Amino acid sequence: MEQILVTRSSMPSFEEYCEEIKKLWDSHWLTNMGVEHQALQRQLEEKLGCPHVTLYTNGHLALENVIAAMEFPKGGEVITTPFTFASTTHAIVRNGLTPVFCDVREDDYTMNADLIEPLITEKTVAIVPVHVYGNLCDVEAIDAIAKKHGLKVIYDAAHAFAVQYKGVSSACFGDAAMFSFHATKVFNTIEGGAVCCRDDALVDTLNKLKNFGISGPENVVYVGGNAKMNEFQAAMGVCNLRHLDEEIAKRKAVVERYRSHLDGVKGIRLCAPQQDVEPNYAYLPVVFDGFGADRNEVFAALKEQNVTARKYFYPITNSFECYAALPTAGAEKTPVAAYLADRVLTLPLYADLALADVDRICDIILNCGK
Repeated sequence: MEQILVTRSSMPSFEEYCEEIKKLWDSHWLTNMGVEHQALQRQLEEKLGCPHVTLYTNGHLALENVIAAMEFPKGGEVITTPFTFASTTHAIVRNGLTPVFCDVREDDYTMNADLIEPLITEKTVAIVPVHVYGNLCDVEAIDAIAKKHGLKVIYDAAHAFAVQYKGVSSACFGDAAMFSFHATKVFNTIEGGAVCCRDDALVDTLNKLKNFGISGPENVVYVGGNAKMNEFQAAMGVCNLRHLDEEIAKRKAVVERYRSHLDGVKGIRLCAPQQDVEPNYAYLPVVFDGFGADRNEVFAALKEQNVTARKYFYPITNSFECYAALPTAGAEKTPVAAYLADRVLTLPLYADLALADVDRICDIILNCGK
């Protein structure tokens, strides 16, 4: 029986990619913001309606760099969510800042804006919310809180590429937004990422930080690193961007097939579509509570049938061993996030997943409940 993975990278045809990279053999310009990098940057700025897109070799370094570019005082506190991938919390801590964990909403798994203000102290410098599974945070409430208290907002939008709220791209909320273009995402550049912002000065700092802090042939103004996207990554992005709408349409069909089987089943909860949001169908999370089998039993049953699902996110980051000493650590302090982490399973979802395979996956799940 053929294995079904939780995701599979979308790729252009071999011929299309070869044609795109052919010019690199003529120029021998393989990195350092060459023609493919410049083309992808322009195309993304147009697609996302954002003045500045700064490309990175991966999303984690993009997030680390944009936090660094804000030049927050060491020891400052950043309000964030534990219901996320390790990268979000790591990027905060690696910048010498302290994460303060805010619980999430039970309906869409994003930061609960009603809980933010009690966490603000004189040390708070920023809010780093996370758009989860393509679900957008309450951007209006978070913006109002940030303005009231003079805080920066940096969105971890790794899951939210091409998502729009009231016709506005997820790239345009907050002071900056970070995207991941990892191979598993709706849009990929093999590995890769980007920071989107409107501030001319910020993008200038980002461009220096990702290139060793270099400001000229004989001048280095920041202690930077090397986080530049290379030409082969950018070329993959240029190709994949051409097919993005088709990619999302295929994912939508897969999600709708899952919903036709699982919506309304007792003990199974799917995220309801968000009002005024145009989704990207990035993930299909299912919460098992009161079903005939728990999340771990469903996971095991799928694995036995050669189907790979993912406990995503589990464990939550405020329960990581490396953060045990933090004053705000401890899953018990964010009970909704802890509850979800123990019950959520993301099911296989990618553009080319056959609907017959979706039917089989759902049959396995429903049989667990009998």
